[in-house]
Order: sequence, then structure tokens, then C-alpha cells
Amino acid sequence: MKKIAIIGAGASGLLCAIECAKNGLNVTVFEQNSKPAKKILVSGNGRCNISNTQLSPQDYFSQNPSFVTYALQNFDYKAFEKYVSDMGLVLQRTDDGRVYPLSNEAKSVATLLMQHATLLGVKILTDTKITTLTPLFKDYDAVVVATGSEAASHLGGCADGYTFAQEFGHTIIPTFPSLVQLHLREKIVKKMTGAKIFTEVSLYINGQKEMQTQGDVLFSNYGVSGFAILDISHFVSEALLHFQAVDISINLLPEFTIQKLSNHIQKVAKANPLLSIEDILAGLLPQKILKAVLETLDIQHATPITTKLTKKIANQILNWKFEVTDTHGFRHAEVSGGGVNTQEINPKTFESYKKKNLYFTGEVLDVVGRRGGFNFAFAWASGYLAAQDIIKKKLHHN
Repeated sequence: MKKIAIIGAGASGLLCAIECAKNGLNVTVFEQNSKPAKKILVSGNGRCNISNTQLSPQDYFSQNPSFVTYALQNFDYKAFEKYVSDMGLVLQRTDDGRVYPLSNEAKSVATLLMQHATLLGVKILTDTKITTLTPLFKDYDAVVVATGSEAASHLGGCADGYTFAQEFGHTIIPTFPSLVQLHLREKIVKKMTGAKIFTEVSLYINGQKEMQTQGDVLFSNYGVSGFAILDISHFVSEALLHFQAVDISINLLPEFTIQKLSNHIQKVAKANPLLSIEDILAGLLPQKILKAVLETLDIQHATPITTKLTKKIANQILNWKFEVTDTHGFRHAEVSGGGVNTQEINPKTFESYKKKNLYFTGEVLDVVGRRGGFNFAFAWASGYLAAQDIIKKKLHHN
């Protein structure tokens, strides 16, 4: 019987294990954590954004962007849905294409994967850290590296997969945190800690506007997080890796123009001459944020409200610039950019071009998806296609 070793009991590793075991292979999964599927359990704030109905190569970043095309076409959302439905997992979709388990609990995803793997006879060895791959090739017909990346180190994120790849002469594209919070130079953000607001965020690299996105921003003592920040973080992190200057501009009230906001403040001031500027802004912004806006502009409680002042305030609120000094690091990142160079991996089988019967799946590769279930989608697809190739090969035990 063919023996398969899989390193890492995450999304791609478990799906690969289940598929191989289903087809009569003898599978052992080595997991360094005390329990499997740790990252699945915390994903989507515990709800598990398991995939997306709108998968396209445009949703992924890599130095070799076309690498994901075959996998996404050959294990697309429909194929994935059927696969997990056969396991008893029912999915629900949101209007924007995100997919969650019907139970709304990541736990049900992890539990089902584990149950199926165990029932099919997969051996899962927890608290087992592999340090080198070479000896495994003496005992196993194929080895699958599904170790993930350095992201979320408290959940077992590590660089082991890159070390394994280098054992066989693979090159590693420099890694950086992605889907991660950002550190800002300005001290004023500390005073806004805990304040959350829907915004429009623009990203500037070396003074050039690169992109714009809308979503929540949450201020914290080190800087900012929230969906809008996670969505630009990949580009920020990559720019910082190359020592570029990175700034963001936050528009706190995207539904206003400067003229419209200035007029609004003047109108309210005129109708209520006793109100201070702080009172007027209280109807527009969270308390902590409006106080920080006024402090930044050095506007006092008793400052008279003039047209010039209202324009100055409107400009600050709609175009508040901050300098990004760093990301919140791998520990807090959901995923990682960079990884094993995909030019050295077969995009149809995920087998290494450098070592026969060695496979790399999921996040260890230089592939990172946008927020919204895209990283899981690639993990499932890569695990599935690697399994197909292993099953297809008539591997002979050494």
C-alpha cells in the first residue's frame, strides 16, 4: 500500500489526507500543534469564511500570477461545495460571494474534517515537529508540505515549509505579513483607541496614490485595523519590505465633499449660535475621533466658527494623512505574502519540479489571496489536486 506523509493538519493538508485515504492510500499527518486545524478554528472570527463563489486569478497575488488559474478552474467553488456537501457540511453564501458553514461555526468545519480523516484511517500525529524531510522519503512514497506560513505564530505559524523547500534547492520569495494591522507614526491615534468608523482609505506609496478602498477602520494604541486596513495591508507590507515611503489618507465621512461638509457645519452654526464646534461635530463623528481632529488642528472650544475654519476642518476630516511605519507583524497577520517560488512547482499537480514525489500546497507557496475566503479556496484546491496526482501515480514502495 502506498504510504503518504503530510506535514501540517490545516486546510490543504487535511483535504489532501482525506482525498488520498478515500482512494485507499495509507496516510500519516504530522502536526506540530497539540490539536489540528487551529487556524480553521479562528478564521472569520470563529465563523470560518470557508470560500468564495467568485474565484478568479485577479483575487490572488504572486510573483507568478497565472499559477493559480488551473487550480481555481479544476476545483472551483461548485466542486468544493459538492465535496463538502458529501461530507455533510452545508454552506451558506452572502451577497458579496463569501461562503460560511450553515452552522456559522468554524468548529463544525474542523470537526467534520477531523472525523472524516479519522474514519478513513488517516493517522494524525499531534505534537510532532518534523525538522527535515530527507528521512521521510525512506519510509514514504510521497511527501506533502502543507505547513502554512509564518502568519499567526501563536497558532503554529512558522517558516518550516521554506526550510524544507530549501533542502531540495527551492528558492523562497521574501515573505511579509498580509491581512494585517498597521502601525502609524502619529501619536494622536492613541487617543482614538477603540473608536471605529466606516471610512474610505487611500494608499500612497512614495507619494503616489496606489489604491482606494472603503470599509471599517478601528483605531488602536499602535495604529489602525479594520477591514479597510486589512484590504490594503498586502501592498503596504510589500512596500515597507522594499523600504518605500508609505502613507494612508483616511476619509472619515465618505458621503460628504469638502464643500458639502463645510456648508453643513456653517448651516448648523448659524441656526444654533450657542453651539461650539465640538457640539456641531458630535452629530457626525464618534467622540474620541472628533476630539482628536480638533486637537490636531489646534482648535479650542471657544474658537469662532468662520468659513475658513469650516473648510479647514472639512479638509482634515475627509483627508487625514498618516505615515505608516510598520505592520503589526506576522503574529497578528492572517496570511503571508511570498513563499516557495511557484515557478518551481507544477501548477496542475503541485509537485516540485526539483524533487519527484514532493508536493507543496496552500500558504507555504508564494500565493496570497484577498480577504473573503480566497486563501481557503486556494488551500482546498491545491490540497485536492496534489492528492489527485498522488492517487494517479502508481507509486511503488521503495
